[in-house]
Amino acid sequence: MKRYLREFCHSRAGDKGNNSNVSVIVYDLDDYPLIERLVTAEVVREHFGDLVKGSVTRYELPQLGALNFALTESLDGGNTRSRRVDGFGKSFSALLMSLQVEV
Repeated sequence: MKRYLREFCHSRAGDKGNNSNVSVIVYDLDDYPLIERLVTAEVVREHFGDLVKGSVTRYELPQLGALNFALTESLDGGNTRSRRVDGFGKSFSALLMSLQVEV
């Protein structure tokens, strides 16, 4: 069965220069092993596609039930240089919550 991440996780995001970070945080710590297994850096890279020109690095925070992804070269030059309409950190968190995973 496929489920959207937003059904059992929430997200926070930030941006600095041309880079952003997006977290995935489970509502219930019992779901952490599931996202740890399914939401890899490769899956996130594929989900974001051409929006991320650089690397995707995953950091694990099991005590918090969270994963944090650093997305380099992801903001089209940064906040003051971008031609994107609101293409910054908070938009990336909403996009990541639309990821479907097989559970």
